[in-house]
Amino acid sequence: MAEFKADICVRGAGIFGLSVAWACVTRGARVCVVDPRGVAAGASGGIVGALAPHTPEQWNEKKQFQLESLLAAEGFWAEVDAVSGLSSGYGRLGRVQPVLDDAGLALAERRAASATALWGAAAQWRVEAAEGAWMPVSPTGRVIFDTLSARLHPRQACLSLAQALRRKGVVFLDSAAGGVVIDCTGYEGLDAMTAKHSRQVGNGVKGQALLLDHDARDLPQIYADGLHIVPHADGTVAIGSTSERYFEAPASTDGQVDELRARAVAHVPRLATAPVIGRWAGVRPRARSRAPMLGPHPFEQGAYVANGGFKIGFGVAPKVGEVMADLVLDGVDRIPEPFRAERCL
Repeated sequence: MAEFKADICVRGAGIFGLSVAWACVTRGARVCVVDPRGVAAGASGGIVGALAPHTPEQWNEKKQFQLESLLAAEGFWAEVDAVSGLSSGYGRLGRVQPVLDDAGLALAERRAASATALWGAAAQWRVEAAEGAWMPVSPTGRVIFDTLSARLHPRQACLSLAQALRRKGVVFLDSAAGGVVIDCTGYEGLDAMTAKHSRQVGNGVKGQALLLDHDARDLPQIYADGLHIVPHADGTVAIGSTSERYFEAPASTDGQVDELRARAVAHVPRLATAPVIGRWAGVRPRARSRAPMLGPHPFEQGAYVANGGFKIGFGVAPKVGEVMADLVLDGVDRIPEPFRAERCL
């Protein structure tokens, strides 16, 4: 294995690193992935997996990029799972949100009209009656249902993608094997860049989440009061997450995670009897601009960076891999202005 010579050396085996490696190897590059901690050891090893769009209004390059990636996700994960023989847990089953008051109802209806113009026939944003057992409590009796949102199981998706990469000839190593470096090292990578700069490039934001034993696998995810309630294909429901700027123990759960269950039950009472079968904590990378950080590495000559996925990392990953491969392999720069690495400096 020591004799392997890579064209591309991806540092980091989280969702950005794996997606970049996939885009490069499918174009014929020899690729290695370097991460001594293994696949999805950081934030990408989570349990929530809500792939949800921004609101269809005040359109910009960031929202267009996310839309294109969400629409590409079904084919992306179907191909990955077919190659790996594993399941990412992907399913485009939509998302339900309660409408809290008359002002919220008027806004939701305006957004429905906006979605028709911006999303076209690809997806819908509808206002519907809050009917059925799997519905959040809604003071108005109405909910928003969008057909663009999807779910996957983050860790399972990374394991599927890593297996597919191996079957395509990608080598996973503890140290580099030559090639052009693409740094995808999460919040530690952001901290390393901050140490070389005069101000903060980005930071880690801790999140905690719960996993319940409740089978709602064919039902949409629910978003209420900042809480994601995500049914998974394996018969579990994930609830997440907290958002902690300051923390001492990156991978430890505490009392904050237990509050998530109480909040979820308040919105979806049928979860009251579902036992907790898992707890998770991890640190998500947040670039200073709040958008993903893509392009030439600002502190490593000849290297590149793909970092800062924060809350939208899995949703934009297919497109991130694509534009990074365009840049590194073909010299074609299609990175949207809000995502350019220099904006974080």
